[in-house]
Amino acid sequence: MNLHEYQAKSLFADYGIAILPGKPATTEDEAEAHAKALGGQAWLVKAQVHAGGRGKAGGVKFCKSVDDVKAAAKALLGTQLVTKQSGPAGQPINCVLIDSAASIAHELYLGALVDRASKRVTFMASRAGGMDIEEVAASTPEKIFTVKVDPVLGLQDYQTRLLGFSLELDDAQRKQLGKILHGLYRLFMDKDLSLVEINPLAILTDGSLAALDGKINIDDNALYRQSIADWRDATQEDEKERRAKEFDLNYVTLDGNIACMVNGAGLAMATMDIVKLSGGEPANFLDVGGGTTAARVAEAFKIITSDPNVKAILVNIFGGIVRCDLIATGIMQAVKEVGVNVPVVVRLEGTNVNEGKKMLAESGLAITSAEDLGDAARKVVAAAGGAK
Repeated sequence: MNLHEYQAKSLFADYGIAILPGKPATTEDEAEAHAKALGGQAWLVKAQVHAGGRGKAGGVKFCKSVDDVKAAAKALLGTQLVTKQSGPAGQPINCVLIDSAASIAHELYLGALVDRASKRVTFMASRAGGMDIEEVAASTPEKIFTVKVDPVLGLQDYQTRLLGFSLELDDAQRKQLGKILHGLYRLFMDKDLSLVEINPLAILTDGSLAALDGKINIDDNALYRQSIADWRDATQEDEKERRAKEFDLNYVTLDGNIACMVNGAGLAMATMDIVKLSGGEPANFLDVGGGTTAARVAEAFKIITSDPNVKAILVNIFGGIVRCDLIATGIMQAVKEVGVNVPVVVRLEGTNVNEGKKMLAESGLAITSAEDLGDAARKVVAAAGGAK
């Protein structure tokens, strides 16, 4: 689950990480009121969307008057922001953050993530803040400094000092960085984060450090124990992917016209590959999981058929945990319930596969059985209108 910048900053404040005053607004009048309440002579109006690159895409406006703040909020709210990290349709702007403008001497980058190779929470820091860290890593990796945190010992003071020296900070700044790093680590562990970024972590003209931006990703598997789970902004998510999560379906929207319904992530990837190899274009990645039931299959069909681009459906199920005859029953019930009006090709393999195929053949429904995965791919590509 992703958080908006204003939500991330509220957590930063709770953990003793310095931020500048700011307030979220959902209307232009609210934005104007916040600017007046914050005071000062300059403000930033920042679109709150789950996509990076907002500034370059016009999602961050610098304003020198309250009237400019109101106008900027009016121009942004209710529109779609297209960035290099969003889809072509962009992300809806339903909220803006009104921030006090800062007087910046230098911009740093600071982040933490789970490094799966070392099985450690790893902090990354760089003096090349305010830039795309991916570009920095690709072109000048020597500018990125890292420390890995032992899960038993936790973050150590010598590690914070090491990053402070690497970032060329003075004594006072290194002490403040240590406080920020310890706060980030507590936040990371307490809230089950998978990623946190501050870009930029600014050195202000008075020499102090402040988080001017914030990005937080939370591990979905731990949301059941997190009170901030209700901070999720469903408007920033693909509607089909959001519905799939409610039924524990792993779904990702793609650009093709052949929908795939498979049990098992590896089998799903292989299915998409062979569809592509046969000249088709997958419309989605959909893993219904090992414990396939009629209800989950029905919901999967509903999600699939809600995509107007889908011209055919390939169901590829391995009956290991669940028998193929039970899977066939679920498929037939789902097709009847949903009213599927596009061709459906089914490939079953595993326990009671012959019984399952027989049930599908005698169902009277427009379901085509396939002998193997290659046969299924050829049939579904033909049903969708042929190879591209």
